[in-house]
Amino acid sequence: MNVEKIMSQPAITCRTDDSLATAAELMWNHDCGVIVVVDTDGAHIAGMVTDRDICMAAYTQGKPLAQIPVTSAMASQVITCRPKDGIDTAEHKMRSQQIRRIAVVDAAGHPVGVLSLNDLARDAVTRKATGVEHDVVQTLAAVCAPRSAATRPAPPAAATRPAKLHATA
Repeated sequence: MNVEKIMSQPAITCRTDDSLATAAELMWNHDCGVIVVVDTDGAHIAGMVTDRDICMAAYTQGKPLAQIPVTSAMASQVITCRPKDGIDTAEHKMRSQQIRRIAVVDAAGHPVGVLSLNDLARDAVTRKATGVEHDVVQTLAAVCAPRSAATRPAPPAAATRPAKLHATA
């Protein structure tokens, strides 16, 4: 089966000159957890930003989302696949890169969709008799494995983090 059969489409995008408030609004309006960030011309992928990226940027920068550029929180190294790629090809990339979502691009590199673990899980339920659920479980396990300290990004400097969190009862 090809990626295009189960991917979420179209790709929900924002531009590199947008703020995290714009990205968060798009996520809310489209009920998704990732936005593909495109250059200001809208032609090529510049990065991807997740709901977690937005949360961590808000925490570490201590600013309103409207004041934080999407480029400060996005992942700029984007792993992609093509609509005609097999699901197994996309799963292999997701496993090896430990990513929950992969951008789907056309031959010109324009974003056309996103394939997520959610898409794989929903597909596995519909094709349960084929044994595909084993592949999805393997992908989920690989993606969710803890990363070594060497591959994790360094935490932000103490000066950029809020000094104290206040718990409310």
